[in-house]
Amino acid sequence: MAEKYIISIDQSTQGTKALLFDESGSLLKRTDKSHEQIINEKGWVSHDPAEIYQNTVEVIKRLVEESGIQKEKVVGLGISNQRETTLAWDKLTGEPIGHAIVWQCARATEICERVEHKGEAENIRRKTGINLSPYFPASKLAWILENVEGAKAKADKGEICHGTVDSWLVYRLTGGKSYKTDYSNASRTQLFNIFDLKWDEEICGLFGIDPANLAEVVDSDSNFGETDVEGLFPKPIPIHGVLGDSHGSLFGQGCLKSGMIKSTYGTGSSIMMNIGEKPVLSTHGVVTSLAWSMSGKVNYVLEGNLNYTGATITWLKDDLKLIASPAETEKLAREAVSDDSLYLIPAFSGLGAPYWDSRAAAAIVGMTRTTGKAEVVRAGVECIAYQITDIVKAMSEDAGVTVSELRVDGGPTKNAYLMQFQSDIARACVQVPDSEELSGIGPAYAAGLALGVWDEKIFEKLKRIKYEPKMDEQLRDRKYQGWLSAVQRILTK
Repeated sequence: MAEKYIISIDQSTQGTKALLFDESGSLLKRTDKSHEQIINEKGWVSHDPAEIYQNTVEVIKRLVEESGIQKEKVVGLGISNQRETTLAWDKLTGEPIGHAIVWQCARATEICERVEHKGEAENIRRKTGINLSPYFPASKLAWILENVEGAKAKADKGEICHGTVDSWLVYRLTGGKSYKTDYSNASRTQLFNIFDLKWDEEICGLFGIDPANLAEVVDSDSNFGETDVEGLFPKPIPIHGVLGDSHGSLFGQGCLKSGMIKSTYGTGSSIMMNIGEKPVLSTHGVVTSLAWSMSGKVNYVLEGNLNYTGATITWLKDDLKLIASPAETEKLAREAVSDDSLYLIPAFSGLGAPYWDSRAAAAIVGMTRTTGKAEVVRAGVECIAYQITDIVKAMSEDAGVTVSELRVDGGPTKNAYLMQFQSDIARACVQVPDSEELSGIGPAYAAGLALGVWDEKIFEKLKRIKYEPKMDEQLRDRKYQGWLSAVQRILTK
C-alpha cells in the first residue's frame, strides 16, 4: 500500500468533492455532496457558507472512512474553489454574515454603475486586468457591506473577514488561525493590483472596502495552516495548495510555460493561456489575471470565458427536444449533410469574449432546403469549437505566440466529432486527458510538490488522446470565415 496520501477539495458552484491521491499521483477515490442553490424572486443567487463548510468536512470524512486508508498517512490537503463567489464572516466567532453571493449573481450592478459614473472603469482595468463588472467580488463585497445588517459596523471595527470561498474554508478548517488567500483568487476580486501584487488601496476605497479587512495573499503552494478536520486526523495536516478552479485546471494540465493553453468545456467554458512572468493587458477582448505564484514566482494568464458551450447542447435537448441526451450529438453530427453551411450563434445572454456585445441575440444563420434536425444539432456542436477558436486567436495575437497545442478537459471532450472539429478549426493539436478531475488535480499536485511527495514528473501522469488537424485548409478557411460573417450579422455595435 502507498505510504503517503494527498487529499484535494474541489469546491464548486454545485457541490463539493473530496479526491484521494496516492504517492504515485493516482486518483484512488472521490466523494461528493451538493449544496442548495438559493434563488429568490429577484433572481439573486446565493449559497449558505455554513452548509459549504459542513459539506467539506463531511466529504473528507467519508473519503477517508470509505477508502479504508490509515489516517496518519494523509500528509497534506489542497483546495480549489468556485472563484468569484463572495462572502463575509465574523472575525471573532467565525459565523457567516449573511449568505454568500454566487459569481453568477448580478445584484451589485448598480454599485458598478456608480463607480463607472466616477470615470474609474478604465483605471480599474489597467490595475486589475479585468473589466468593471458585478461578476467580480469587489462590488459584491460592497453590496454586503451596504445591505447586510451589521456588516458595515463590524467592518468599521475590524471585526470582519470577507473574500472568496478559499479563504473561508482555510479560516474554518484551521479553527480561525489562518486568514489567507492565494494569488490566483486575489487576482479575480477586482481589488488586487496585478502589477504591484498587493491589494489596491485606491480601488478598495472606490468600493468602500478597508484592505486591512482582506485576507493575506500568499503563494499558491505555501503552507496555509494546519487542520485536523474537526478531529478526524490524529495530528493536524498542512493545507499546502490553494487555487481558483480554472487555475487549478491549468496547473493540473501541466501548462507551466508561456504560450501553453487549456480550455475547460462545461456549461460554459474557461480558456486560459499561461503568458509567463510578465503581464500583458489584452487589446483583443480577453482579460489578464494571475495564474498562480509558486515558490515566490508569479505567472500571468490571459483568460476568456464563454457562457454557452455545453449549455448549447442542453438547449438542444431540453428546449428544442432534438436530442434525448448529449451522447446523441456525435452520431447526428456525422450524419448531417456535409455541405450544409449552417451556423448557430448561442448569444442567449449576449456575446462575451472577445465580442462583448450584451445586446446581441442568438441566431441560426444560413439555412437551406437541406437543413434538418441533424444539421441543427451539428451547428450546435460546432459553435462550441468556433467560439473557443475566437478566444484562442485573440490570445495568440495578444501574447504574440502561435498556438499549436490546446489542452482540454470537461464532459463535452468525450465527443470525438467535436474534438476533431476543434483541432481542425483552431489548427492545433487537441489533447484530451484520461481524467475529468482537472480542477481538483491542480491543487493536489501543488500540495504534493510542496511537500516533496512527488516531483514535476507528476505532470506526465495523465495519459492523453490527441487529435491532429486533418481538414483541407481551403475548407477550414471557408467554414471559419462563414462563422465570422454570421457573428457580424447579429452584433449591435
